Amino acid sequence: MLIDQPQLSIVVPLYNEEDSVSLLYQKICEAVDPMEIAYEILFVNDGSQDRTFEVASGIAQSDPKLRVIELRKNYGQTPAMAAGIDTARGKVLATMDGDLQNDPSDIPMMFAKLHEGYDIVVGWRYKRQDKLITRKIPSIIANWLIGKVTGVPIKDNGCSLKLYRAELMKQMPFYNEMHRFIPALLSVSGSKVAQVKVKHHARQFGESKYGLSRIYKVLLDLLTIKTIGSVAHHPIMWFAKLAAVPLILSLIIALISIYHLFGEDRSVVLPTISVLFMFTSFFLISLGIIGEQIYKHGSIQVSKLSTITSRMTNLRPTDQQASGKEET
Repeated sequence: MLIDQPQLSIVVPLYNEEDSVSLLYQKICEAVDPMEIAYEILFVNDGSQDRTFEVASGIAQSDPKLRVIELRKNYGQTPAMAAGIDTARGKVLATMDGDLQNDPSDIPMMFAKLHEGYDIVVGWRYKRQDKLITRKIPSIIANWLIGKVTGVPIKDNGCSLKLYRAELMKQMPFYNEMHRFIPALLSVSGSKVAQVKVKHHARQFGESKYGLSRIYKVLLDLLTIKTIGSVAHHPIMWFAKLAAVPLILSLIIALISIYHLFGEDRSVVLPTISVLFMFTSFFLISLGIIGEQIYKHGSIQVSKLSTITSRMTNLRPTDQQASGKEET
């Protein structure tokens, strides 16, 4: 029997974490049970190649608080997190990694902090237990860049241990590796963000799934964030500014072409270039108009979550209809 309307949903993406799952579940229960609130745990198996799903499903058979979602393949941390958030029913959402480096014992403290009037509570791994060259230094640089671009000085954007008010996250679009930018995006839109020191442990099992190659993806996502911040609210104005450049060039070249009509040089090259610049200007303005309509009437999503979900455990009847399968 599933609990109704939990106050807290804990979303944990998993990838090849068969050795960590049981201990992680135990530590979450030990941390949250004393809070005496209704809560649920959502393990999202992101296409693991080991027995992660089988181990987690075995635990879920004896505990209705735990639900396990299996994705059809390895989509990455952000889509896995989005799948869990989309399925979560709690008023407050907690996210964390599944490798036991985040400590679930910090959740009660962060939950209390959230209820001091904040919308988001971000964990800060002030004593991070990771390699200096491949993890710590890139993280320091990334956090500095994110702070400069967004104007939100969050010390540890990469820490997965965060708590959110669910109504904010349910409306949040997810892309690529952009889960790390969510606090900055929400802060820019007026949400109240708190940062708290949290514990961080060295990895006990397996190997890290992320390397230096992730930096490139983060930089691309940072560029996307900057573009969204500059363009999203008034796309027509941004594209109109871009369109002004080819429009002015078109007019200048047209005047030069008219001047040459009275001389001996009656080449069609300049008029052709002028027309091309004019069409470029109209094209950019058209993009701005389309952007305005998308902003007003549409939404951007990383994918339809129903197409990436393969199996779920401990479903309600409504969940079963949505996914089409129930793990037995």
